[in-house]
Amino acid sequence: MGVDDAAPERDFVGYGPHPPDPQWPNGARLALNICVNYEEGSEPSVTDGDTASETGLTEGGAGGFTGRDLAAESMFEYGSRVGIWRLFRLLRERGLGATVFACALALERNPAVAAAIREVGYDVCAHGWRWERHQTLSVEEERERIARTIRSIAASVGERPLGWYCRYGPSVNTRRLLAEDGGFLYDSDAYNDELPYWVRVLGRDHLVIP
Repeated sequence: MGVDDAAPERDFVGYGPHPPDPQWPNGARLALNICVNYEEGSEPSVTDGDTASETGLTEGGAGGFTGRDLAAESMFEYGSRVGIWRLFRLLRERGLGATVFACALALERNPAVAAAIREVGYDVCAHGWRWERHQTLSVEEERERIARTIRSIAASVGERPLGWYCRYGPSVNTRRLLAEDGGFLYDSDAYNDELPYWVRVLGRDHLVIP
């Protein structure tokens, strides 16, 4: 699947009627990947210089005004103050691992969460520096954001991220820039399958985990 091209081509065929046998360990028929998004403090916020608070994922909806939305801010704060700790407890009680889709700025702003991730050894998939549309960035800007995200997460949890997942979706350059960096094992910037698959990027195999 896929081609070696700077701009990915669309694939409407995939595996078709003959999906491969993924050969999960011990004959398992299903591999379950538990993902926890950790983004609180990375969303658009007037206190970070944005024109309005993020309201798209809140009870208030798209509020239709500029300025601080204190209700929206407090809803995001809930995730880092309460929600993430509840999820970590549930995972620990059941002996389950997880992948944390983490925005770098969110980890910077809550070192205790970063320390908990480091202690348990959860996989960290970089969820960008903060909430911004990579589709609107120049190649140079996106390259800088990826490098900044790697440095920040490495400083927060003790090692660089091995996966990448854009907050609003990738640009046509994202996958090529990840391959250019050379330190990523996979990206999750796809919704088009139920199984991981390989693509060719910059002459090398690159894993996509939808």
